[in-house]
Amino acid sequence: MNKNKEDTDPRFKIANREAVIGIILVIINFVWWFVFAYGMGSGPIANYSYVMGLPAWFFYSCVGGFILMVLLVTAVVKFYFKEVSFEDEGRDDS
Repeated sequence: MNKNKEDTDPRFKIANREAVIGIILVIINFVWWFVFAYGMGSGPIANYSYVMGLPAWFFYSCVGGFILMVLLVTAVVKFYFKEVSFEDEGRDDS
């Protein structure tokens, strides 16, 4: 791909920004899951507390993490992502 094209086409800047946001969301999801799964789940089983019949560490890491990520991804897509045309405007192939 032509380096000059990447510098002038604003779609590349938007795509890179959205990719970074996606990576940040993945890191948030992993950290959330890891902290609750290994933080709360590393104790003796006799000391577990339960939420809706599930161990608290599982509920907060998997169920709570899923709900949190659905809300975060929805908010990010609604407020930060932009609709970008895939058509190459201004390109003349003749």
